[in-house]
Amino acid sequence: MPQSRDSGRTAAPAVGDTTRERVLTAAMEEFARHGISGARVDRIAKLARTSKERVYAYFRSKDALYADVAAREYVVIAEATQMDPCDLPGYAGRLFDYFVARPDHYRLIAWGRLELPGTTAVADDPAQAVLARKIDQLRQVQQAGQLDPAWDPADVLALVNQIAMTWASQPELSEAAAAHAVDPTAAARRVAVVTAVEQLFPRAR
Repeated sequence: MPQSRDSGRTAAPAVGDTTRERVLTAAMEEFARHGISGARVDRIAKLARTSKERVYAYFRSKDALYADVAAREYVVIAEATQMDPCDLPGYAGRLFDYFVARPDHYRLIAWGRLELPGTTAVADDPAQAVLARKIDQLRQVQQAGQLDPAWDPADVLALVNQIAMTWASQPELSEAAAAHAVDPTAAARRVAVVTAVEQLFPRAR
């Protein structure tokens, strides 16, 4: 996950600090809609029913706020989609479903990739921890003979993720498919994603 240009955060809030949670929820909506540069802290504060000064009491900059929102989203995605390294087609289908149901969540992540490229990850980055765990899971099933060891596990993960998010990342193609595909339904697009991953990385038998 791209990190913020200023990823420093304030001390952890007290348990039950609902104002901070409202800020994060409002920031999720604002960043997904406007990106990082286009987002406005005053709009986030208004939506969160708090003050701009209060937002900055929790997060020292807009970039730091984005980093926190995006890090939480990566963890939520991992928990919601649950990669089974022995069933990568099934995992791809769950990723497809997640972003079809939540296109704003995809936009949130995409803005960070566009606006914060090449920034250095911090040691406790939750997204990097999730990715490292998945790569290690893939390496283990390769060692067990359940996945072709000719592939680098990092390449496997990158390809599966990219195939699963093909339609989320290309909304103009989704519109074209709806108008011109033999079967215009989202279900048909899902079948194509799962089949493509199955061809590359068949389920373990």
